[in-house]
Amino acid sequence: MSEKYTPPYEITDEMLDLVSEIMENLGKLNSVNELEKLPRLRRVSRIRTIHSSLAIENNTLSIEQVGDVLDGKKVVGPKQDIIAVKNANEAYKMIGKINPYSQKDLLKVHAVMMQDIIADNGKLRTKQVGVYNEKGQVVHLAPPVDFVQQQLNDLFDFIKNSKANMLIKSSVFHYEFEFIHPFLDGNGRTGRLWQTALLASWKPIFAWIPIESIIKDNQEEYYRAFTLSTSQGKSNIFILFMLKVINKAISDMVNDTKNHFKHINNQISALLEVAETYPQSATELMEKLKLKSRVGFRKNYLLPALELGLISMTEPNKPTSKNQKYFKN
Repeated sequence: MSEKYTPPYEITDEMLDLVSEIMENLGKLNSVNELEKLPRLRRVSRIRTIHSSLAIENNTLSIEQVGDVLDGKKVVGPKQDIIAVKNANEAYKMIGKINPYSQKDLLKVHAVMMQDIIADNGKLRTKQVGVYNEKGQVVHLAPPVDFVQQQLNDLFDFIKNSKANMLIKSSVFHYEFEFIHPFLDGNGRTGRLWQTALLASWKPIFAWIPIESIIKDNQEEYYRAFTLSTSQGKSNIFILFMLKVINKAISDMVNDTKNHFKHINNQISALLEVAETYPQSATELMEKLKLKSRVGFRKNYLLPALELGLISMTEPNKPTSKNQKYFKN
């Protein structure tokens, strides 16, 4: 790469059409505040993100096992796979706190992502590496070690200075990052996270959109798009692939959000019908709702209403108090 390097790609009408469609679908989500009201949906999205990104790297844990690991439960599985899930969770928590235009922060994220997996976590590679597809076949030999630092410098200069739409710019970064393959291992999961970090710096809601799950569902095409872009000497095919992936991920999130709100609204409406402006115990509310499971009542009725500020506690500083009661705001 040379001074003022601009990665080779061309913005096409098809790209612009996809960008327009993505922006329209983003509008349907209204704002990040809507997802802030749905912590369980955010949790499911994060589990899907981590499971999918690591599954691409041949992690064997199921999505249920990934959820259990994040919940601190004991999981029977390969030690390295469990460590990878814990690391990825901590790395994704860094989105919103890191500067996606900082190489220093990139090294910090990689250090977390690959802790106890490789010895050189958080350090640029000192050996020749390649990109392998899901069949273990080499699809790309990375540039020589001596070029890595300058290529990263040029790539970060590009994302800092480019005026391109973030949807396109982040996809260019994703491709170029994987082309450079700056680390000994963990490049794929780090590159996918970094595109999400760039998008989230532009639109915070992207921190909770599981783009990686769509990549996982189209893993073969993911590698094909990378290989074809490399053979053509420009990242157009990869950019188009990622725009389609992003659009699908957002569309799915729109549907998931609508379904989640519909479910919550039904449960909350029932609770609000029996709640009063004077305090009542959980037992009293359950009796009115004709519910027997305290766990189900808390999960599906009480906690969502509390999170939305529709119900309040008489002892908010002692949420598990045996004397706790609830009233309608």
